[in-house]
Amino acid sequence: MRREAEAVGAEPIRLVQFTRSFFIGGTEVQVLELLRGLPPSYQLQVSVLQEAGPLVGELRKLGFTPEEFPLHGSLARPNTLWQVVRLARWLEQHRVELVHVHDFYATMLAVPAAKLAGAKVIVSRLDLAHWHGRARRAVLAQLTRMADHVVANAGAIRRMLVEEEGLPESRVSVIHNGLDLPRFDARIRQGLQGPVPDTGGAPVVVHVANMNHVVKRQEDLLQALALLRRDGRKLHALLVGDGPRRPELERKAAELGVAEQAHFLGHRADVPALYARANLGVLCSTAEGMSNAVMEGMAAGLPMVVTAVGGNTDLIVDGVRGRVVQPQRPEELAQAFRWLLEHPEKAKDLGAAARGFVRRELSLERMVQRHDALYQSVARPTQ
Repeated sequence: MRREAEAVGAEPIRLVQFTRSFFIGGTEVQVLELLRGLPPSYQLQVSVLQEAGPLVGELRKLGFTPEEFPLHGSLARPNTLWQVVRLARWLEQHRVELVHVHDFYATMLAVPAAKLAGAKVIVSRLDLAHWHGRARRAVLAQLTRMADHVVANAGAIRRMLVEEEGLPESRVSVIHNGLDLPRFDARIRQGLQGPVPDTGGAPVVVHVANMNHVVKRQEDLLQALALLRRDGRKLHALLVGDGPRRPELERKAAELGVAEQAHFLGHRADVPALYARANLGVLCSTAEGMSNAVMEGMAAGLPMVVTAVGGNTDLIVDGVRGRVVQPQRPEELAQAFRWLLEHPEKAKDLGAAARGFVRRELSLERMVQRHDALYQSVARPTQ
């Protein structure tokens, strides 16, 4: 089902937003913000591979009932072809002009289905494809080349698409993620929704990331805590997130002698309030797209320490809005933490500059406006 557009003169553009599901994640949140913010010059519909996740309730509050095209497991099954055919027929039935697809698995269906149905298709590429093996990367690159346009949310991703996958520069746009700063501030005011450890007044750094993949490199943060401890400086870390690597990371903290400083909080819905209680924020991944965790730390006015990978350097300029270090260098992390803690006024200035950047450059309004302009140009280029 769809939310009907208001009558605004010209026939509204029939646009479908297609994503895998509506579990809590940066991509899903950005899709919701697009659905919430786009003007009434669109007739919007939503399709998913799986109607699942806690954000489905938010989707329904906006007036959308997603159309489901389930894969039921491996892409190699005959069902995948059947779902492509189903989707193509559905797009034709609803006279869809434009499909915007937001993730790998949905792209496998959406691009061929859109081509069969005669609809335009925009593919979002939101990471450096570091999760995929060579075969999947090759398939994704081919389907991306078939798209009418591509959206990258970071400059590093755009460079990869142009330099490694051979896309023409004219077919790739960078549109950074958006953050609703008033809503973020309201979540800070709501306060903590779960317990936090008593650090006895010691400084705190917050790290927000899943514990599914080694690419997030929480172990580098743990080693940096140990290096600071050897120098007599105690820094506590709140590690937000969960996943199969958590027991391994907890053992690592014990081996390094920082188990009392590394606090594993699991999934939390009160991340803004956690950031507001911290002195620093960190993301020490070896690969990233455009990190919502970094954006939220910046919005909280924290000086963020990030690794020089992916979209991190779109957000943080070293010595201007935070500190930038090389990946897998715990000693550099420790040095950056030490410098910020020893220069609290400068750290405060960096955090203020970071929040100002979010307010000016990463607003939801800016993100929605740029998508709106792109949709218009792709769906109806001569109008």
